[in-house]
Amino acid sequence: MPESNNEETKGIAIGIIGPEVLVEKMNHCLKGFPSFDAVSRVYRHEEEAPDLARELVEQGQVEVLLFSGPVPYRLTVENVNFKIPVHYVPLTGSGLFRALFRMEKRYGLQNMSIDTLSKQIVERAYKELGETSGILEYSNGAEFVSKQSVLTFHEELYRSGHTQAVLTGIGSVADELTELGIPNEWVQPTEQDIIVSLERSLLSTETRRSKESQIVVGFIHVDDFERIANKRSSEHEVQRLKLDIHRMLLGYVESLDGHLTHMGGNEYLFITTRGIFERETYGYKSIPLARIVEKYYGLSLSIGIGFGRSANEAGTHARLALRNSKETGGDICFIVREDKSVIGPLEMTHPHEYDLSLIDANLLKRAEEAGLTSGYMSKLVAHVTRFGKTDYTAQDLASVLGVTVRSTHRFLLAWLDCGLIEIIGEEKGKSKGRPKQIYRLSFLNELVR
Repeated sequence: MPESNNEETKGIAIGIIGPEVLVEKMNHCLKGFPSFDAVSRVYRHEEEAPDLARELVEQGQVEVLLFSGPVPYRLTVENVNFKIPVHYVPLTGSGLFRALFRMEKRYGLQNMSIDTLSKQIVERAYKELGETSGILEYSNGAEFVSKQSVLTFHEELYRSGHTQAVLTGIGSVADELTELGIPNEWVQPTEQDIIVSLERSLLSTETRRSKESQIVVGFIHVDDFERIANKRSSEHEVQRLKLDIHRMLLGYVESLDGHLTHMGGNEYLFITTRGIFERETYGYKSIPLARIVEKYYGLSLSIGIGFGRSANEAGTHARLALRNSKETGGDICFIVREDKSVIGPLEMTHPHEYDLSLIDANLLKRAEEAGLTSGYMSKLVAHVTRFGKTDYTAQDLASVLGVTVRSTHRFLLAWLDCGLIEIIGEEKGKSKGRPKQIYRLSFLNELVR
């Protein structure tokens, strides 16, 4: 069986620099980014970061650098000139809330001294928690002069009785404070913070930008179609099943802004671009199409995706990927890249997909007949349940579905004809143009009650 992370894999080289605990966390998150090939460097003290970064850059080992936090980043950019993108994982509210929660359980929310984080973000967190901030002492803005200066700042306030605990964004400072017996909590970035930073890093690379419009070829094979077809009572039902499957595949490829061709038998070919495919699969993580086909028709799919420097090479690699999927037993997807390294298997579900089984099956069928594919339905339901609204303009819906406004208007006409939605009013824009109609997704009203 092919492996997704073998030693021959040649992805985009990213340098990861930070303390051991955060580097391990970042490498764990990198498992969801098969485009990256990580080169990790661990330090014990933040002052080591510039030399580690300089080594990676001068040896040409990486295309982008990602630091575990703002302190090593600032220290490095002040000492090293970079010709490659450089990023860091920010300390956001989610990491702060976790640290405050731990602080409350261990020491209570007492008067404390704080570094790295800004005064505004901490006081905002206190306000959202419904707590009074009390006395909060801040290190020199949020700047890092040296570890010793930050350590001295915290220790003097604690020893003088001004504070009873420390909130720090610097791992080595937290270790020293613990040795001194000073109550403290290390504010660490969450996995979501790291994932967002990795996505930002990926988008900044030259390799990623150059591959945005690269052709992607995919083969889709309907597994064991004959077994299902033999259960149908007539040839008309078999032909209707084929049409239903074709329509579903067409809807999926439309979400990729691609082109679908039936190759005869149980095989289909589609063509799209790499940038769109990467976004729709959330960085080559998942393809929800197969689960949808299995759910409605009891069928599984073998899918092979090919990348290449030419359309011919992409097609050859897609065929190789499909063969891998079939040999593995089907109901699976693999990607073969330009160097013939393999990504996969991809999850056959959407990482942010709403469970459509909670919606009435007859309603889903009506929606699909009106051109609202399961992929689009999942996006709509996720947005409705998250924001608690069912009223949208065509422009709003285009943004949610990830399609053009023109395509959205075509969808809206079909949904109106089927009674799925209704026009409830108009929205006047700032310009003198025609008012925008507001549509209510009546069939999803129950989700916001």
